Amino acid sequence: MITNRTYAVEPWAVRETELNLDLLAQSESVFALSNGHVGWRGNLDEGEPHGLPGSYLNGVYELHPLPYAEAGYGYPESGQTVINVTNGKVLRLLVDDEPFDLRYGRLVKHERTLDLRRGVLERFCEWTSPAGSTVRVRSTRLVSLTQRAIAAVSYEVEPLDSKTRVVIQSELVANESLPGPNGDPRTAKALKSPLQPEEDMAVGPRLRLVHRTRTSGLRVAVAADHVVDGPEPTSTSSESNTDVARLTVTSVLEPGQRLRVQKTVAHGWSGTRSRPAMSDQVEAALAAAAHSGWDGLVAEQRAYLDDFWGRADVEVDGDEEIQQAVRFGLFHVLQAGARAEQRAIPAKGLTGSGYDGHAFWDTEMFVLPVLTYTAPKAVAEALRWRRDTLPAARDRAAQLGLRGAAFPWRTIDGSEGSAYWPAGTAAFHVNADIAHAAVRYAVATGDADFERDTGLELLVETARLWRSLGHHDHHGTFHIDGVTGPDEYSAIADDNVYTNLMARANLLAAADMCERHPDVAARFGVDDEESAAWRDAAEAVHIPYNHELGVHEQHAGFTRYQRWDFTRTRADQYPLMLHFPYFDLYRKQVIKQADLVLAMYTCGRFFDEYSDEEQVARNFAYYEPLTVRDSSLSACCQAVVAAQTGHLRLAYDYTAEAALMDLADLEHNTRDGLHIASLAGTWMALVAGFGGTRREEDHLSFTPRLPEKFSRLAFRLQFRGRCLRVEIGADRATYTLLSGSPLRIRHHGKTLTVNGDGPVTRAIPASKPRPAPEQPPHRRPNAR
Repeated sequence: MITNRTYAVEPWAVRETELNLDLLAQSESVFALSNGHVGWRGNLDEGEPHGLPGSYLNGVYELHPLPYAEAGYGYPESGQTVINVTNGKVLRLLVDDEPFDLRYGRLVKHERTLDLRRGVLERFCEWTSPAGSTVRVRSTRLVSLTQRAIAAVSYEVEPLDSKTRVVIQSELVANESLPGPNGDPRTAKALKSPLQPEEDMAVGPRLRLVHRTRTSGLRVAVAADHVVDGPEPTSTSSESNTDVARLTVTSVLEPGQRLRVQKTVAHGWSGTRSRPAMSDQVEAALAAAAHSGWDGLVAEQRAYLDDFWGRADVEVDGDEEIQQAVRFGLFHVLQAGARAEQRAIPAKGLTGSGYDGHAFWDTEMFVLPVLTYTAPKAVAEALRWRRDTLPAARDRAAQLGLRGAAFPWRTIDGSEGSAYWPAGTAAFHVNADIAHAAVRYAVATGDADFERDTGLELLVETARLWRSLGHHDHHGTFHIDGVTGPDEYSAIADDNVYTNLMARANLLAAADMCERHPDVAARFGVDDEESAAWRDAAEAVHIPYNHELGVHEQHAGFTRYQRWDFTRTRADQYPLMLHFPYFDLYRKQVIKQADLVLAMYTCGRFFDEYSDEEQVARNFAYYEPLTVRDSSLSACCQAVVAAQTGHLRLAYDYTAEAALMDLADLEHNTRDGLHIASLAGTWMALVAGFGGTRREEDHLSFTPRLPEKFSRLAFRLQFRGRCLRVEIGADRATYTLLSGSPLRIRHHGKTLTVNGDGPVTRAIPASKPRPAPEQPPHRRPNAR
């Protein structure tokens, strides 16, 4: 349990009851608001003090040179870094000519609340200035989930003890001064004042700035409108220059009187549209928002989230921290993808600049599974972004001497952004991850149009990559050599099991989809011979196995390696990559993040069909003592397989680690942005772990079992136009069809049908007792 909580534990809110400046950057990430297109970090309204100012537009980045000690063929020449766009959050306050700055004077009370049902960030504070004037400030902030370009703030000031002169300066600010992004001076130079001014305007309550990035050539427009409500006389004036547009509101308030400014901000960007067109675009967005008004925006936000929670909520009885955390996670996963609309979903969402704002394979394997079963439209849009980047992926494959498409390890615009070639070049599994996500979405929704216009092309090009990357040996066995799997402490390995199994599924799914849509397949030049070659490779793919130990190898020869000397590794030497050379890590049995364990979850049917019933348990027991979890992606995967193999207490501890990654700042880097994949992993641990949820062909199966601490777990899933509610108790599970036609499911291997006639309840068999697996010293998850 977390004993010193930064945030109060509540089922539907995250509340900070005092301001701790040492934790300001962390709270800015936790309180970030986004819709997948616009992202506002949870900075204080007045702009200062701050940890990391952050206003982001998905897809807006600047280019910078990548550092290489020695050049090499195929190395990416430039990297992409998300930039802080024009900040529309700022509302500076002066109280009798004293700047409202919480580092000075006396802060009587300060509370911020992220309301997960209403989708707003609320703030309440009372402050006494150095001169002795006390004011109360209330603000409410939202980034609209219904009007994609819009964010808005309602800001209110009230004096408490004397007549007070109040000035509010509402600003648009470009090229804010930021902390250095990393140790590379070329990056810092490229990102210093990245926005070149093109237009500034201030007319009455209307402000607008238009800029263009220096190197990437992206045009950014931000405009603001205001509604001012205060006693007479309240005056306003406005001004602008190249990087600041400002509305100044002045009033004299008696105690009990209030000055309120409602600020609506519209955002837009384009790599092709003209400056006048971008100005018109944001002005039109402001007009639409004005039609709704502040109250309308708030009501639309609540209605949107009511609909989301009605189909996505997870209820946990028995652990109030995990209950709060899973809803917090769902909220931020929704924010990351809801209105991304053919843009990437970055690893940090739009909550911070960590990882340079890049998207990784995390999106397809951790974030999209949650959205597939809760907000599937966002998944289709994310995968259409991958399809739109196919030209760059084809070029990359050709550069590497391969057919098909080689999707990037990390990217913003679709081109490879990694200077580290064992990942940027060799982590080919990202291609199968994308194909896996496309198949998952198509099956879960039955969206045949998506299959034809997006899914088939993705599967064809990724299948072509595997067929050209791998080879048949003289026995006919198909090998994929020299790749890096999910575990980044193993690189350039032969026949990584996760990669091979995911490639196998990719090849078979591509052949099946081409068979379903032969006319579309023909347009991409797929004939029967190519499709048959995919099936042959899939059926012959090599899956390394150590018969002496009775376990699958993470990759060929892995179990032959020397084990890492955990007994001589101190607790303060984790994460290992910061204290030991990769050369040493690569040639030892030590695992950064679940790799084979993840394969047993994502490709579970292989292990069910081709192994004995104890195989997963043996594999899990072997790899647990080697896995150090130096990645936030690991705990949720380990939770799922721990629950599958009956280690419910261990699964519970891993679930808590994934759930509290950011709320408890377990990795001490939440300041850089939230771990969106770990937040998604909380849902995965609960729904796929304790709920035992799996997709088998075109139906769902469940093998639920709860840890002792939980008295009840309930969740909802969207599947093929139905909404299914699953409620799990200590010894029984109940399935209720909330909407849609009858649905066939499996419960612990037995088929049943749920329909609108009422819930169906089945007993939960006891799990088979097994010895508890060990973990490396200092790396056991915290016991709850």
